[in-house]
Amino acid sequence: MPEAPKVEKWLRPSHVFDRGRLTEGAALGVANGRVQVVAEANQIPKGDQVVDVEGIISPGFVDLQVNGGGGVLLNETPTKEAMWDIAQAHRRFGTTGILPTVITDSEVVLSQAVDAAIEAIGQNGVLGLHIEGPHISLERRGTHSAEFVRPLDKGTIRLVEKLRANDVPTMLTLAPDVVSQEDIRRLAELGVVVSIGHSKASADVVRRALEAGASCFTHLFNAMPPMAGREPGVVGAAINSQAFAGIICDGIHVADEMVALAIRARPVSDRMFLVSDAMPTVGGPAEFDLYGSKVALIDNRLVNSEGGLAGAHTTQGEGVKRLVDRIGISTEDAFKMAISIPGDVIGLQLDHLQGRDLGDVICLTHKLSFQGSLADVMQQSGRND
Repeated sequence: MPEAPKVEKWLRPSHVFDRGRLTEGAALGVANGRVQVVAEANQIPKGDQVVDVEGIISPGFVDLQVNGGGGVLLNETPTKEAMWDIAQAHRRFGTTGILPTVITDSEVVLSQAVDAAIEAIGQNGVLGLHIEGPHISLERRGTHSAEFVRPLDKGTIRLVEKLRANDVPTMLTLAPDVVSQEDIRRLAELGVVVSIGHSKASADVVRRALEAGASCFTHLFNAMPPMAGREPGVVGAAINSQAFAGIICDGIHVADEMVALAIRARPVSDRMFLVSDAMPTVGGPAEFDLYGSKVALIDNRLVNSEGGLAGAHTTQGEGVKRLVDRIGISTEDAFKMAISIPGDVIGLQLDHLQGRDLGDVICLTHKLSFQGSLADVMQQSGRND
């Protein structure tokens, strides 16, 4: 085996998030633009160059539900370039890995998004594809166009098979009141992350879907009936399950108290993860077109022509900070919800620092303000020396 490159410089941050743990006393040996070694600070060889870094160094945030960014909406421009532009917009806020998300649309748009994902995968932070709809409940479609809502068909199966044949991590949001257990089992056997969302299913129907192979829930609480004492529904079934569940933490889509309840009520830990459900306004203009109608950013809410919420104007970094500051989650657990657990959902280890490109490692203050990538911070430090 070739020898690892010699460490050019050691970084000694106040805190490091690595492999699911937030610790003090660690050091990073960097060379050739990558983190080559993660070690204890007291293991730094004498005489090597050491740079102290105030704050937290971590792998970049991961977001499994990103509709747009930088003025680009994937549904409107289902190309590999659009996926890369969206990923680049979120990188400016600390998110270095995304699942571009195509929501309910025609089979033509979905097919174009699938081809784009196959070409874009593994480059510029594109990790796979999230297909949200069109096989959802009409009554719980939210901002999704009723025109394109439809039962699961051979077209979607064919496209999903194409993604999996090309080893593209794939998440498919569907409603188990619309899609059969047999089809859910078939999708899960293909290696698809079947995520339950935009559904009015009863808790019993949801439990059967989980038994068939569904393993996740899409933006918990949103596009689901309210949980009631005698009708737990999708939300109650989700919280009581051992499945993963994404949640938007912007203080708008879900009340902070309900985010806290959901996290603390789960029967097993490390199953809740952050999603942004971000739209083109993140890093872009304050309005965009969706299905030919204008969506505008008003008081930090994205409002469609019907007056309903149409995605979110937030980032993973903002969600992490809100989890800590408003909901009382530990910083370590908040980082896990934005890095480790999303990686677990799609079967990728995304919380390891060793071997990471410095552009995919982020620096934050102790108050969780994003400072830039480690590459940027080191470059700035070099200019100031």
